[in-house]
Amino acid sequence: MRVRRTAAALSLTVAAVLTVGAAAPLQALSQLPSAQAEFPTGTTTTPNGATLFTDQSGRTLQLRGFNVDKYDETTEADVRSIAAHGFTLLRVAISWNRLEPARGRYDAAELGKLRQLLSWADHYGLLAVIDFHQDVYGPEFGGGDRGIPPWATRDDGLPFVPDPNDWFAGYFQPSVQAAFRHLYDDSDLRRWQAEFYTRIAAELRGHRSLLGYDLFNEPFGPIDGDPTDPSVLAASSGALEQGRLAAMYGRLISAIRAVDDRSWLFVEPTVLVGQGVPTQLPGFTDPRPGAPRLGYAPHFYDTAVENGADWNPSDGFITAYTAAITGYPRAHRLPVLVGEWGPPNSRTPGNTELVRDQVAAMSGFATGWTMWYWCQGNGGYCALGTDGRPAPGDGPAFAPYPTALAGRPLADSFDGTTYRLDFLTGPGGWSELAIPAGARVRVTGTPVAVIDTGRPGHARVLLPRARPGTPVTLTVTVPSTS
Repeated sequence: MRVRRTAAALSLTVAAVLTVGAAAPLQALSQLPSAQAEFPTGTTTTPNGATLFTDQSGRTLQLRGFNVDKYDETTEADVRSIAAHGFTLLRVAISWNRLEPARGRYDAAELGKLRQLLSWADHYGLLAVIDFHQDVYGPEFGGGDRGIPPWATRDDGLPFVPDPNDWFAGYFQPSVQAAFRHLYDDSDLRRWQAEFYTRIAAELRGHRSLLGYDLFNEPFGPIDGDPTDPSVLAASSGALEQGRLAAMYGRLISAIRAVDDRSWLFVEPTVLVGQGVPTQLPGFTDPRPGAPRLGYAPHFYDTAVENGADWNPSDGFITAYTAAITGYPRAHRLPVLVGEWGPPNSRTPGNTELVRDQVAAMSGFATGWTMWYWCQGNGGYCALGTDGRPAPGDGPAFAPYPTALAGRPLADSFDGTTYRLDFLTGPGGWSELAIPAGARVRVTGTPVAVIDTGRPGHARVLLPRARPGTPVTLTVTVPSTS
């Protein structure tokens, strides 16, 4: 993928008496805040109960970006392009099998590749969350070389018959069910998994770009009864979350904290949350000194869309998901980072609407998200079309947004050409925005100074005369792409 970085040509307008020139001459770039994405050091809870990341200055943060490297193909050009589009976050899929192909033997090349990817993130100002990824457990069940290694797979000799038309059906095979049961229950497998997490955390600690760890991708487990019965699935999911999975998360939190007390650690519910089934995970304790750094990382998929349907906006999916997703993080004051979302084909009319509605919904309950998936192609989840531009239908995911807001957000919206953000000002400081080149920024509600830092895809806004709590509206007009 070839990428050309050009300076953002911002046409800035001011809807206040104070003009840009009245604030001060443009500052030298060396005096401006760093272009590096801000690492969250704390949280704040909004009036609607959502918990948002904050930085050391108390600004609220939005972290947005894409999943990368499941297919071992991410290049420096990809990372550079993600940053140039205004995003601040990578979710990096890693494989236990690839990193530790034999018990106690780590692959130096794989570790080096992972460190290189984080170094690219460092260079281009991104943060990264490491996703301990698995699909249908691991290679023993048709997952290529990804997932949990064969030496940590115990299937009791039970059968596995793959369905080429439904990869997810593999989770219900007796052998896969047995493998998960052993992973949760066998003391040696528990120990080996914890040792792996400690080793990876020790290898990666100290990287400026390291946001933290998504502890286990799309957890699954034994199903006691008929898996086609929704009530059986819900009961089994709840039992897993309250028992085996909760115990696993406790072990893995301790394993990482043995060597790293800086990173954020994210727990995932089972995939049933996508069907409107609230999680039954308990709360967790973070042994790090100071305030806990724990978060919640659900996925946001519509089952029918995943099975190839165009989204039906009347199916209630967004409403049911939002209702299911909000109770747990609000009860435990956890920031929500949606680890995966997006349809396999955004070009169809319903799925185009789905992308728009998902972005709007997440702005109400999440402090960040990573879309699936950063690649260039004609469909198949690729966020970019064959021309390297945002894929048709995925435009709302590339909309302007505040990466760091000196205040508290109230509401935002995007109609395809105009982004509007209403917020209350905080104690002061720069608000940073991801915007397309050529966009126009307008602020109403207070005298304002607006500055172009020269960083592609970004603008910074300073409100030097606004008292904390002042209602302000920020509008970004996006240039036509026609």
